[in-house]
Amino acid sequence: MTARLLNAAAFAAEKHRHQRRKDADRSPYINHPLAVAACLAVEGGVTDETILVAALLHDTIEDTATTPDELREAFGADVCRLVEEVSDDKTLAKAVRKQLQIEHAPQLSPEAKQLKIADKICNIRDLAQNPPADWEPGRITEYLDWAQRVVNGCRGANAELDRLFDATLAKVRQGISRKKGD
Repeated sequence: MTARLLNAAAFAAEKHRHQRRKDADRSPYINHPLAVAACLAVEGGVTDETILVAALLHDTIEDTATTPDELREAFGADVCRLVEEVSDDKTLAKAVRKQLQIEHAPQLSPEAKQLKIADKICNIRDLAQNPPADWEPGRITEYLDWAQRVVNGCRGANAELDRLFDATLAKVRQGISRKKGD
């Protein structure tokens, strides 16, 4: 299991090497897939190798020039299927992609639901700790509302991730409320 995970981490690092997150510090993109995999394994108790490998690779098809065939060849059909399941179609408008995430969430496999929840947990943590410089609290609140709608369709696949998402969301919302009150 260790070799496959390390290969996935190296693959993701190479694919995302020129990318940065949108946060004010422009963090290296690879920090995000690593955080999602760690969230699943350490906090969500996920031990399924396919889910953890897919977590490391979950944005490669969507955000890099990686093809499904390339993932399938390197990591197998199971990983490729899971990555494709959580990938947005970037040819669609952003608003359409966001709505489709809400609509498709209930139909995701249990594995994809866990991955989607961990991804949203990590994204809202990032927004709380280091939001993009141009995001006002209202935009962050809109993201939180949308993420909650997506996760509502994913519930039941991992009780610990459900609880963790709720706790993280509540903490971030509380922090935004305090900032508005300042």
